[in-house]
Amino acid sequence: MPFANFKVPEKTLTPKQKEEIVTRTTELYVEIYGERARANTMVLVEEVADGGWGISGNVLTLAMLGEAASDTSGA
Repeated sequence: MPFANFKVPEKTLTPKQKEEIVTRTTELYVEIYGERARANTMVLVEEVADGGWGISGNVLTLAMLGEAASDTSGA
């Protein structure tokens, strides 16, 4: 059974965006494995609480990510 697990910061995706992740991921598996994969493909979108994840030993928050996004958008 094909399985994909997406972990995203809590409250950063709309229900429509989550639906799109599920749909497009399923379509990708169908492209690779053929139509037989559709009925058995499982896609899990998990929301991680703010501050509940990190990179390189540093805990990240939505506020920190917002600052990083605004720093790069002005470039």
